[in-house]
Amino acid sequence: MNKVLEIYEILLDYFGPQGWWPGETPFEIMVGAVLTQNTNWTNVSKAIDNLKRENLLSFAKLHDLPVEVLAEKIKPAGYFNLKAARLKNLLDFVAQEYNGSLAEMFAMDMHALREEIITVKGIGPETADSILLYAGSKPVFVVDTYTHRIFARHNIIAEEDGYHEIQEYFALSLPEDVALFNEYHALIVRTGKEFCKKSGPLCSHCPLEKV
Repeated sequence: MNKVLEIYEILLDYFGPQGWWPGETPFEIMVGAVLTQNTNWTNVSKAIDNLKRENLLSFAKLHDLPVEVLAEKIKPAGYFNLKAARLKNLLDFVAQEYNGSLAEMFAMDMHALREEIITVKGIGPETADSILLYAGSKPVFVVDTYTHRIFARHNIIAEEDGYHEIQEYFALSLPEDVALFNEYHALIVRTGKEFCKKSGPLCSHCPLEKV
């Protein structure tokens, strides 16, 4: 077993399945992927609950909602004016290119669609890949700060490796499997939050201590 798969097995055995991404529909997951930029899920959940409570969590309603009103509704997610603008940019893209249909959008070739999504202002590679993997069930590995930190500290990737290099490394090390990519990313996030902290990492208690 290669090191990347070994780490996956260790984390899955330690934490168990994470049930990520929380969301009832692909649209809700897509919205959450934008709102979770630079904040924690607790805050995103509050923002999404606001939209649900007012029956606004649909493509048509959010697309028609003035950006100032949307910003007010998603306030708990932080950076709400910026995130409202980014979300509106994404909704405009789906409306213009795919008639407001996520099903039509996700029927596209994954690589071609990814190139389109990352041209949307405010949607970077991590957000685009989260949308593709979790909302579109596309086999793309999501890389984040936790991925870089954990695997660089274990000397599996180089400290200077960027998003593309890290993503390519995982793609070459793992079978192309949506469920595996989904679970692995969630386990990496859990490990980063609980053990592999930016400062004061809890190495002696970490399930990856001996890796």
